[in-house]
Parts: sequence; structure tokens; C-alpha cells
Amino acid sequence: MISLAGRDILHSWARFAFTGIGLGLLIGVTLSMAGVYRGMVDDAKALLDNSGADLWVVQKDTLGPYAEPSSLRDDSYRALLGLPGVADAANITYLSMQVRQGGVEKGADVRTMVVGISPGQPGEPGYLIAGRQITRGHYEAVADVKTGFALGEAIRIRRHDYTVVGLTRRMVSSGGDPMLFVSLKDGQDVQFLKDNEAILNERQRTAANSALNRPGVPGLLDAIQASQTSNHNVNAVLVRIAQGHEPEAVAREIRRWKHLQAYTRAQMEEILVSKLILTSAKQIGMFLVILSIVSAAIVAFIIYTMTLGKIREIAVLKLIGTRNRSIAGMILQQALGLGLIGFSVGKIAATLWVPIFPKYVLLTPEDTLRGFVAVMLICALASTLAIRAALRVDPATAIGG
Repeated sequence: MISLAGRDILHSWARFAFTGIGLGLLIGVTLSMAGVYRGMVDDAKALLDNSGADLWVVQKDTLGPYAEPSSLRDDSYRALLGLPGVADAANITYLSMQVRQGGVEKGADVRTMVVGISPGQPGEPGYLIAGRQITRGHYEAVADVKTGFALGEAIRIRRHDYTVVGLTRRMVSSGGDPMLFVSLKDGQDVQFLKDNEAILNERQRTAANSALNRPGVPGLLDAIQASQTSNHNVNAVLVRIAQGHEPEAVAREIRRWKHLQAYTRAQMEEILVSKLILTSAKQIGMFLVILSIVSAAIVAFIIYTMTLGKIREIAVLKLIGTRNRSIAGMILQQALGLGLIGFSVGKIAATLWVPIFPKYVLLTPEDTLRGFVAVMLICALASTLAIRAALRVDPATAIGG
């Protein structure tokens, strides 16, 4: 049997192809939006994987260290090491901030998450693609390649210059910011230590308080001033569980006896996905709904316009006895063909432009399959308007025209 849809498409192939390309770009944007969400979830999971921890111990009654601020004393890890089931524990600091590329007077600011780590402990980058790990106590850094920093380059963090001694890859925060690893002491200073002017002002206020200088409190003023130039806080303690122990059981002991909050991997993943990126996920979902509606409207308009342009031809078909089912099938095939062209163009476009996105975009085969099914359903539904118009055509139109 002659394919009426194929004949009609060949007759107006240019308009059909350009329409398919336009629809394809819209579908490409839709696939990219889904990929942005998948990338956010993958960033959150990568953050947890890269930490190398089984438990995250943070300040009590907080969702830290990623979703909320958390502050612990840096000697807390010693008490955790004495608990049954704890194989290793290490302090860590996290701070998202701008880091100046090239030192004091050079370069531009780069948004990074500065991570203070203890070398050889949980939290250290699991692998490097160039250079070495941090070996000195101060002013060395390991950077994710996404920062754009080069091996041996000087960068400025707060008041000090650091040298990039190693490069790693796919070490990002839950928001997609590349990580910059420094020593724990440097991480504490970056986050908690005040600048010189603030310290001077605090000392003057302390000295002016006569209550601190009364005879019954010897050395109190000196102790307070000394504490202003040092820091003993961290954001979290990363814990590795010994073989044969359940993370949740160890976490319960920490919550009960150490008056701290402890989260397992599953709990921390839930916090990152349901708390940090929930609003973004809803916003992306709204965009996907809007783009789907727009795509359906475009397909419906194009197919309806093409059908109205063939009113006389459809009347002739009816006059010679062509069944309504055949005419409806022709229009449906055109709509599905348009969707197939659009989806192919959209998938190719999304694959090509995804690498230039500033944040990680993950296109999964499952989303691609769901997108294809959704496009075909949208095109089928959008064709119903044109089908109804075609079936109402009077065969006499072919004679009277």
C-alpha cells in the first residue's frame, strides 16, 4: 500500500525538516535540564565517595557539615577512636569561598570548596592525575582540574599564598564547586582565624574589661589573648568503621555517649538530595513540564497547519473511498515522524553542548529512553487536533473547490 504520510513528507520535506530541527533543539534543552538534575545528584554522591568515610560526626542538632554549619573541637576524634567499631577518625574542615588565581595581584577569583585534611587520613583525595599529595603542614594545596589551576602555580587564600603541588579530578562539592585541599591547620586558619586588625580590636576590648584584670583571676587575660591567635575547631570528623561492625550501631553509640550527631552514608545522602537540591529539583521539574507543554503545542500547531493545507487532497481521498482510519494513520505517522526527527536532533545537540556547561551534566540511557517515549506520546496526543479536523472534511469539497 502506498504510504500517504511518506508521500506528503517528501512533497514538503524542507518545511518538515526545519520544523523537526527546531523541535529537536527544544528537546535537546529538555534532555539537558534532566541531565543537570542527574549531575547534581551525582555531584552529591561523588562528594560522599571522595570523603572515604562511613560516618560523618558533626555538631549536635545540626545537619552539617554540608547542609548546615557545624563546629567541633579538634580533639573530638580522640574520644571517637576509643569506641568499639571505629577503625579510623580524622578531622576535616569545609569552606566554600573565592580563591585568587596567581597570587596577590594576579588572575581572577575562582569559586572553590577549600577542604582542610590530615594527610593519609579520610578526606584526602583518593587519587591524583599529576603531582603529589600534601606533605608539608602549611601553604601547599591539591586542586581539582576544574579550578583551572596549574601544577606549581601560586594561589591566594585569605592572607597567604599557596603552591599547587597536585591535581585531581571529579572532586566537587554538592553544589558542583571544585575542591581545593590544604592541610588541616591551614583549613582551620582559613575558616576560623580572624585577621590581624580584628585580633587587635578584640585584644583592646579584652584589656579594657576590668573584670578580667581583677586579682582573683590571674592569667585569664593572657589565656584569652592567646586563644585569639589560635584555633581548635573543625567542621566534622570522618569515621571509618572496622570490618564486622554496622555503621548505624556505631552511630547510635556516638549519639548516646559523645553528645554529637552522627550520620551514616545513607542518611547523609538523603540530607544532600532531599535538603540541599530539593528546591532545585522542583524548579527543574517545572521547566521540564513547561518545555513538554511547549513541545506539544508546537507539534500540534505544525501538524494542524499541514493538515489544513491538504483539505482538498483529504476530500479527494474521502471521495474515492479512503477510510477514515487510513487518513488518521497518515496524520499520526507524520506527527511521529516529526517527533523522531526532533528527538534525534535533540539527542545529538544535547550530547554536543553538554561538555561546555559550567557544571556537571549527566545524560543517562534511562533518561534518554524515557525522553524518547515521552516525545512519541506527546506527538501522538498533539496529532489528535489535526485528525479531528481531517475527519470532519466534507468529500464534496473536492468537487466544489
